[in-house]
Order: sequence, then structure tokens, then C-alpha cells
Amino acid sequence: MPNQNTEINTSSIITIGTFDGVHIGHQKIIEHLVKTGQDKNLKSVVLTFFPHPRMVLQPDFKMQLLHTINERQEILKIFGIDNLIVKEFTKDFANLSAHDYVKTILVDELKVKHIIIGYDHHFGKNRTANIDDLRTYGKAYGFTVEEISAQDIKNVAVSSTKIRHALMEGDIKTANAYLGYPYFITGQVIKGKGIGKTLNFPTANLAIEKDYKLIPKQGVYVVRSTLHNQPVYGMMNIGLNPTFNDKKQSIEVHFFNTEENLYNRTLKVELLHRLRNEQKFESKDQLILQLNKDKKHSEDFIKGLNE
Repeated sequence: MPNQNTEINTSSIITIGTFDGVHIGHQKIIEHLVKTGQDKNLKSVVLTFFPHPRMVLQPDFKMQLLHTINERQEILKIFGIDNLIVKEFTKDFANLSAHDYVKTILVDELKVKHIIIGYDHHFGKNRTANIDDLRTYGKAYGFTVEEISAQDIKNVAVSSTKIRHALMEGDIKTANAYLGYPYFITGQVIKGKGIGKTLNFPTANLAIEKDYKLIPKQGVYVVRSTLHNQPVYGMMNIGLNPTFNDKKQSIEVHFFNTEENLYNRTLKVELLHRLRNEQKFESKDQLILQLNKDKKHSEDFIKGLNE
């Protein structure tokens, strides 16, 4: 894991952002950061913030993020950056003047020599400073500023919006295409009602720790997880189990070809394909019939993945 909340001891190249989802647009910027850092002999730094600014400045707004901060860190470390700095976003931080932000954090703490940033980047109290101000500070403090093209910024913004919208619509194919990897949720396996066992489809019930984590549209999905460094496939239901008149949403995974006790295990579950909407069945037998159809469709999809 790259360093977090750590002062940098040598000259650095930095990009700054929330990077929620770390999707294909973000990946392009981060890959450019790493390569440029290697070319210029500068330590590559991703500076990100948590909580999300809107969580602090607009607490009544229900913010839904593609990833928890731990999930974001897990993805970012894959790209070979030297340092990941997670700055706590507070009201005091939001009130830092543009000059103090640049001098205290970018120059003094992070030893910045080069910044890769979007043309529409704003910073400082009330976000009043822009990329032109950053260039002016650069001349004063000895760093250069590289502008990410408007087209690249557009790709980043559009795909973030599209990913959230796609997930809420259950369009996992579009979401995964923009992410460049399968959308995933992480949760601890907790005791459920044991209904799955009575149907011969035992499930692992996932408790999602953070309420800001975006949960995709209710329905049935083909999923993949990892147990003992091996991929395991299954199907997951997100919903209210209307056949049994449940009132609270649950997330339940039935894994194929494993009967391992997973209670209290933390699982990362990747969503690969959406099978159908959740629906209410007139009887338990009808539900079992549908679950067997779902399993057959899941296995056909998985077979296609692995051919």
C-alpha cells in the first residue's frame, strides 16, 4: 500500500481529485502521471480527499459514492504510484485560502515540482482559484502545471455520471465498461434468516459497512468472488425477498461449488451480469423453479467468460 497522510521527502509530481470509482478516465490520467514521473525522476503522488466535500459542506445531501475510501485506496495502489495521500476534508480545510493550500500542502508537505490538473480545477476557500492562479503560484514556488485536455476532462466527468446512473438502472454492462473492471461491493457475512437453505440455495448475507456506498438496482446478478486465492462464482440477490414479505433490503450471495462456512468473513463481490428484476412468486416451489433457471443462465454466462 502506498503511503497515506505522509509528507514527501523528495520532489514530486502530483494529480489531485476525488477519483471516485477510479474509472477508465481516471486511469488514463494516473498512468500519465506515473510515466511522466519516471521520465522526470519525480515521485508520483495522487492527492485525494475524504470525506467527499459534499458530505461535509452539504450534510443533508445523501451522497452515494462508487467506492468506500478503503476500496478506492485498494484500486489506486494497482497503478504503481509512489504515494497516495488521503487528506481529511473538514470545514477548516475548506476555509484554507488558495495561497495557504498551495504553500502549506502542495509545496511544503508534498514538495511539488509538477502538477497534472484539469482546466476546470478550482481550489481554495469557496473554490475561487483556478488553473491560471495555480500557474501564477507555480512561478512563485518553482513548480510547473500541465493541463489535462478538455476532452479528457469531459470523458472523466461523463463516465462518473454514467456509471452511477447505469448502476441505479441495473445496467451493469455499461458501468463495468466505463470502470474498466467489474463493479464490486465489500461486506461482512452475517447471519440471515436461513431461508436460502430451505430452498437448497444457501446464501451468504452481506452487511455493507458504509451507508454512502452505492448499491446497484434491486435484482439478481451473476457475481464472482475469491476464496483461498481462487475465483468462485455465484448469483446475488439485492432486494426485499417479496415472496417472503421482507421489509428490509438484503444482499444475499449463493456461491456455486462451495459449501464453506463464510460467517464473519469479509468478502469482495464483483458484479458481472444482471439476470432479472426481483419478483414475487406465488409459492416456494415457483421460486425454486426460477432459482434453478437463474443458476443455468448464470452458468452459461460464466462458461462464456472462461472460453
